[in-house]
Amino acid sequence: MVIECPQCAAKYQYSEDRFDGKPNKKIRCSKCQTVFDVKNPSYAASAAAAHEVPSSEERFDSTVARRGGAYIAPESGATAQAKVPPRTTDKIEAGPKLPEDKRYSLAILDGPDAGKVFRIETTKTVIGRSAGDLILNDIEASRSHACVEVRDPAVLLYDMESTNGTMVGGEKITGAVELYNHAEFQIGTTTIMLIVTEAD
Repeated sequence: MVIECPQCAAKYQYSEDRFDGKPNKKIRCSKCQTVFDVKNPSYAASAAAAHEVPSSEERFDSTVARRGGAYIAPESGATAQAKVPPRTTDKIEAGPKLPEDKRYSLAILDGPDAGKVFRIETTKTVIGRSAGDLILNDIEASRSHACVEVRDPAVLLYDMESTNGTMVGGEKITGAVELYNHAEFQIGTTTIMLIVTEAD
């Protein structure tokens, strides 16, 4: 191998056998007398191989366990099965959907948004002044005021801890209340009707 003095750039031929298996050796430049370290390339290569990072397949293989920063093979038998969980291939099921044979809408009968009709597209519809699916221009409505939830065949209405409450039949509701087709409820100064129709 060829080594170079970092001070005067003098080059020398140096045999790797002179390292005697050590990681480096101190050499004195015969030209400028500077003492400098020379690294053993064979030692560096063997050290890198010993600390080689496992491949992506090894890292994610369920038969390889990681402990204390090192990758090791698991114990055999029941102990290994308990420590290394099997891979899961089950698909995640989609959330609940609206029934295909019905259409749900919320018609605003009275209040600042009177005349508007909101089509329910998901099983949960949040109604509020500034957050949710159906936004009301009603200053007496809370930010997230109430929620209409379709749980076929039932439709439930519940208050979301609003300031003024949600009214059905002139009374504040507590907990979930079931709504039927053409049922009305009040949020602030807004009156809303649930409309359920058959799908086309």
